[in-house]
Formats: sequence, C-alpha cells, structure tokens
Amino acid sequence: MTNKIKHPSPSSQDRAPTEVMGAQKPTELPVWCASVRMLLVSVAGVVAAGLIASGITGCADMSGIAPQSSLRAAALPVANASAASGTVAAEWWRDFGDETLNGLVAKSLQTSPNLKLAQARLARAQAVGDAAAAATLPQINGQLDLTRQRYTGNGAVPPPLAGAVRSSGTAQLAASWELDFFGRNRAALDATLGNARAAQADAQAARVLLASQVARTYFQLVRLNEQAAVAERTLAQRQETLKLVRDRVNAGLDTRLELQQSEGGLPEARLQIEMLQEQMALTRNALLALTGEQNSTSALVPSAQAAIKAAAPAPVIPADLLGRRADIAAARWRVEASSQDVANAKTQFYPNINLAAFAGFSSIGLGRLLDAGSQQWGVAPALRLPVFEAGRLRANLRGRTADLDAAVESYNAAVVDAVREVADQVASSRAIVRQQAHQLAAQGAAESAYDIALQRYRAGLGNYLNVLTAETSVLAQRRLAVDLTARTLETQVALIRALGGGYAPEPLPVATPSAAL
Repeated sequence: MTNKIKHPSPSSQDRAPTEVMGAQKPTELPVWCASVRMLLVSVAGVVAAGLIASGITGCADMSGIAPQSSLRAAALPVANASAASGTVAAEWWRDFGDETLNGLVAKSLQTSPNLKLAQARLARAQAVGDAAAAATLPQINGQLDLTRQRYTGNGAVPPPLAGAVRSSGTAQLAASWELDFFGRNRAALDATLGNARAAQADAQAARVLLASQVARTYFQLVRLNEQAAVAERTLAQRQETLKLVRDRVNAGLDTRLELQQSEGGLPEARLQIEMLQEQMALTRNALLALTGEQNSTSALVPSAQAAIKAAAPAPVIPADLLGRRADIAAARWRVEASSQDVANAKTQFYPNINLAAFAGFSSIGLGRLLDAGSQQWGVAPALRLPVFEAGRLRANLRGRTADLDAAVESYNAAVVDAVREVADQVASSRAIVRQQAHQLAAQGAAESAYDIALQRYRAGLGNYLNVLTAETSVLAQRRLAVDLTARTLETQVALIRALGGGYAPEPLPVATPSAAL
C-alpha cells in the first residue's frame, strides 16, 4: 500500500496578492505628488535642523560687545525755551515781503547743483532700500540655454555622443526663498530704510541751507547798496567841504593846513566807494552761483532796506523745534540704521535656511527638448551654520557696534551745535535790539545838531563848514544804522535756519538704540 503524501493547499495568506479574491493592484503615486512629499519631508528636516542649530548657537559668544554711547535729548536748554508748540513756515523767506528775494530763492531751489546732488543721493539710497526689500521675498528666475557642441571622442563621454556634434538645450524655472527666521534680512532692510530717510533729511537740510544762504547773501547786497549810497553822499559832502575851505583860504580865513586836510578826505571817500563796489560785485557773483544762473546778475537792483520787513525776535521759542532740524533728523535716522546694522551682525551668529527648487526640460537634440522624457526637476533645501569662523563674526559685531557709537556721538554733536547756534542767534538778536536803541538815540542827537547848524547857517549866525561837520556825524550814524539793520535781517535768517527752516520731519522711532538691541 502506497502512502501518498498530500501537500496542503496554500491558504489565502500564502497566496500572492493578485490571487486573493477581489484584491486590486495598488496604483502608483504621480511623480509630482512624490516630489511634493519629498519637498515637505526635506523642508521639515531642514527646519528641524535649523531649530536644533539655533539651540546650539543660542549660546553664541557675544559677551563684552555692547554700545557705549547714549543719545542726548534734542531740546532747547535755553532761557527762552518753552513747551509751547510752534513751527517755522516752509517758505519763511516770503515773510520779509521782498519779491526780489522770493524770485532768487525760487530760482535757486530749481537750479542749484548742490540741491540736485542731494536729491541724487536720496534716489540712490531709496534704490538700495528697494534692493534690500527684494531680498525678503521669494525669487523666481527663468533659464534658457542652447548649445551647439562637439563632444570629445577620447574622454568620459560614451558613444554615440563621443566625437559627435550635437545641439543641447535647457529650459527651466528656478525658485529660491531665504527663510528669515532670525530677522537678518529684516534688519538689513530696516538699516537701508534708515539710511534712505537720512538721505531724505539731508536733501531737506540742503534745501534749508540753500534758501538761508540766498537770503543772507541778498541782505548783504542790500546792505552794500545802502552803504554805497551813504558813501556817495559822503564824497559829495567832502567835495562841498573842500570848495568851502578853498574859498576861505582865498579869503585868508584858513591856512594851507586846513586845505590839505580837506583834500585828503576825497581820496579816502573814493576808496570807500571802490571797496563797496568790489564787495557788491563779489556778492552778485555769489548770488549767481547760488541760483545756478549762467547770465550775469549785474542788472539786479536790490530793494531798499527800509522796504524789507524785519520780524521782531520771538520772546519764546518752542523747546521741541530742534527735533525739527533736518540735520538732526538725518543724524537720528543714521543712529537707527546703525542700530539695525548691529542687529543684523548678531543674526550672523545663527543659521541661514534657504529653500530652492527648479523644474524644466533638458535634452541633447533640440527636437526632443519639450518631450516628456526631457523633464527635470529638483528641490534643494539648505542650511548654513557657522561652526568655526576664527572670530570673524565677533569682529564684525564689534565694528558695527563701533559704528553705532560713532553715529550716536555724531547725533550728540549735532544737538550740541544746534543748541549753541540757537543760543548764539537769540543772544545776538537781543543784543542788536539794545544796540539799535542806543544807535537810534545817537542818530537823533546827530540829526538835531545838524538841524541846528543848518538853521544857524540860514540865519547868518554860522558858516557852512559847521553844517558839513555836523552832517559828517549824521552820515556816520546812518552807516551804523545800515549795518545794524542788516545784522537784524541776517540774524533772523540764521535763527530760522537754526530752528529747522520749516522742515517737517517724519516720526522717529521711540525706542533708543540700546533698547532695540
């Protein structure tokens, strides 16, 4: 009897998947789904690595590197400062009521090369700010390369390409994005924006300076024109005196000594006129340069000094006007930019995480460039972490911190100079008022003496020489009055400029640089 061994039939668990009742062959995922899944896994890995790295570099050695300077308050510590609000008009020169001055200032603001240079620097700073802003956003670039090439027959190129001449092409899009986890790009952007605002304030400072220079130069021309009129009258008065002395010498009433003294006064008067004419020519040349004109301003006739409105000095100056000076605002924005540069230098100690990807077509043979088989794509998340940089990052941070200290001290120096300028102009304004009071009294006395001498001469009680002598004192007082009035106008312009010249600054950051670090 033969025993037949029966092998058990395979169970459902032992069968192949295709043999299981009702089983379906699993479908494969599309290529793009797998790519997306791989990208997400890669990004998650890079982010996790970045977080771990940030924990490692969180103890980066920045000890001993901190700003040493502090900002001064931009307020007026002078006796006439007040908390009351007030502003200087943007077109303050119109308050003098001189149309010639208005025209000169308007022309200078349109044509001055210095002002255009400041505006060009502002445009350059704004362009740098735009470039920094672009670094915070994703970047997408297109690429199209077409090549006609003979491949080497004796190298690593396999047949049939070896020794053949073929065309190849690549067409793809590449995208990248730097994940600004630690604010590096944001700090760089804030720094460039601070520099752009500083350049904008510099342009306004140039505008205020130009307008004040035109006004002061014009008032100088007005003064010289008034002095020239007094000098002409002085020359005429000395000619009359010489004629009278000659008559007295011929009559035997005076000697040759009095005649020589009178003759010596004429060259002196003519010399004074020539000096004034030279100064007027130089002043016109200065106005020509300030207004950017190509034609001569010799035909420019300044207004009479008495027709110009000189405002009385303000009894109280708002304490916050210094903060409205364009140069102080520019210095403050540079402090803010340097503060952000320090923040950016600190972020260099931390990892840099970038995401990159590309997709397109590449083939040998242009006829197949757009075939499905020519597709190519890739993802490239990257992590950059400083491990050993031989003190480079600390040196960079020390340098940026030193730049911040320098910016703070430059701001402080600007505040100190501004306070001094305002105090000087206020002191001069008050002193000129007192000097004008004394001069007015002296001129009144001289004119009274002249009137008396003239009345005596008309009544036959005195000679005309006494009249001319009294007029000499009057002319001297007129010269002094012209100088004091000119100083009043120039001091008023200087005070307006010292108080900002009508500049309206943008709001500045509230936090101090040390608090932002």
